[in-house]
Amino acid sequence: MTERLTQIRYEDLASEVRPLADDILKVSSAALGGPYNALLRSPDMARRCFDLLDYLRFKTSVNKRLNEFAILIQARIANAQYEWWAHETIARRAGLPDAVMRELQQCMRPSSMQADERLVYDYCTQLTLNHRVSDALWQEAVTSMGEQAVMDLTVLSGTYVMVSMLLNATQVDIPAGGTPPLEVLDPVDIRRRLLA
Repeated sequence: MTERLTQIRYEDLASEVRPLADDILKVSSAALGGPYNALLRSPDMARRCFDLLDYLRFKTSVNKRLNEFAILIQARIANAQYEWWAHETIARRAGLPDAVMRELQQCMRPSSMQADERLVYDYCTQLTLNHRVSDALWQEAVTSMGEQAVMDLTVLSGTYVMVSMLLNATQVDIPAGGTPPLEVLDPVDIRRRLLA
């Protein structure tokens, strides 16, 4: 797989785009790489996406461990190698157990999830793969997390579907020739396995 976009260099950016690049560089472990390399092709959209991502990553009402778990769920569903690679370490630092990550990485429903992880797993997989959640799951999520956190989790999930699409469409490679962390699976197989 060859990346479809050349890497944008800071010095080649228009002066009016550099403040956005500066903001990205303050928080991005990929510098201007990863999804930002693609987003910067449309600076106005990139600014709006960056502000949303900044909220969803750093200011959300969702616990960091659960937030990162939700991002990894989207990476697994989309076979998004870079997204998984970029967020696995962050999820581990946030306290998501390795056993949960390993089973999800293998496209299995994790067997050792805590109650809050199970709720996030069910909510995110149902919403993404069925495009809706049952009344019972909705009520459980709102009762357990509160309305704001459920809204934040819902928007996070949709936003990381977009990030996955962006990374996959532009074929972003894992840095330094690393090994892709996910087995690329057919969407039908992913659906069957994660909803089992």
